Amino acid sequence: MVKQRWRPVVFTLVAVLAIWVVALGGYALAKHAKMTADKIKAYVESVDLSKLSGDARAKAIRRLEDMLNGLSSDERQKTRLEHLTLDWLLEMSEDEKAQFIEATMPTGFKQMLTAFEQLPDDKRHKAVDDAVRRLRETQAKIQAGGGDPNPSGTNGPPPLSDELQAKIRTIGLKTFYSQSSAQTKAELAPVLEELQKVMESGRPFRSR
Repeated sequence: MVKQRWRPVVFTLVAVLAIWVVALGGYALAKHAKMTADKIKAYVESVDLSKLSGDARAKAIRRLEDMLNGLSSDERQKTRLEHLTLDWLLEMSEDEKAQFIEATMPTGFKQMLTAFEQLPDDKRHKAVDDAVRRLRETQAKIQAGGGDPNPSGTNGPPPLSDELQAKIRTIGLKTFYSQSSAQTKAELAPVLEELQKVMESGRPFRSR
């Protein structure tokens, strides 16, 4: 009689335990599957793109594109600022670079460019300044954490050179981007992604 009375309790405890085991297992699996900048670094260092050709080369580049697109916003920016894909970009042809840049730009990027061009001059300048400032802050955090956004030195390069900033402000970001080489687009990528965050925050549209 006693055993029968406790049987439902035992079954309930076993069921709860099983749910916890499954949940913890799923969490561990998701954590292991999460894409990170470190995984990007390991991949590009493990594959010599210069030794690949044809389908194998195209497959390797698509794999890197997929990995980049699987990054969180912070991990993506870390990857950009630490130039983890720089060696591959230097090895790519102009057509490969163009495809790579197009494939790895964030969703809504083109819409952001259009919205940016519709802002008054002062707000466009302010948005670019905000994006550059935020990138400098991110660079400082990466360096403080032991990362090095500059492969050849301890101080990271400026997120956007004064020359590029002047060109953007003179002829417009959308026009400048459309006319730029794949290499320049790669240089612009971190700033453009940060600019998209600034635009999505709504700050450039608020009245002073």
